[in-house]
Amino acid sequence: MTLPEPVTGPTTIRILLADDHALVRRGVRLILDREPDLEVVAEAGDGAEAIGMARAHDIDLAVLDIAMPRLTGLQATRELAALKPDLRILMLTMHDNEQYFFQALKAGACGYVLKSVADRDLVAACRTAMRDEPFLYPGAVTALIRNYLDRVRHGEEASDHAVTPREEEVLKLVAEGHSSKEIADLLFISVKTVQRHRANLLHKLGLRDRLELTRYAIRAGLVEP
Repeated sequence: MTLPEPVTGPTTIRILLADDHALVRRGVRLILDREPDLEVVAEAGDGAEAIGMARAHDIDLAVLDIAMPRLTGLQATRELAALKPDLRILMLTMHDNEQYFFQALKAGACGYVLKSVADRDLVAACRTAMRDEPFLYPGAVTALIRNYLDRVRHGEEASDHAVTPREEEVLKLVAEGHSSKEIADLLFISVKTVQRHRANLLHKLGLRDRLELTRYAIRAGLVEP
């Protein structure tokens, strides 16, 4: 697996780390702090403390355990997504569990990392998240495909017909990382028209931003994870 490149220049990704086991936090912090572009600036022992730390510190990324006292990582994710919409959130968990995975995405997380392979995947997940891209471990890709096929089988994808063919083209290109100008050039339309299509997609699909459009495009089979 090719790791995403570190952030160039003086920019450092400021990270909040939350886990109720101090030993786990210490190990994860060692993984993160040895990278030149990553720095753990705050730690928390539960979800409620994580929210307090997020209010008190200037952070770019939160790495949260799912199972924590007071507030779980999932509950904290929902609170943090509302409190700081630009904050990127990764779930760090021992549970290779489809239900938790989908709940994490629904709550607002942009990635799901297993503790068993954190030394391999976590650094890549942090950098991927800060590029506004979702990070999915291999089992999660399988879960997304299975979930999509189940929805098709039960007729739950009918609402997709509300998306026009042109909007679907724009959605695919957005999910592939193209800028509005690039999309306009590829489709021979104006940038303003691209922006209107994108706004219509967000409204029709009940989504908030590019990251959620990308998740939707993956679930719909428009782009590869």
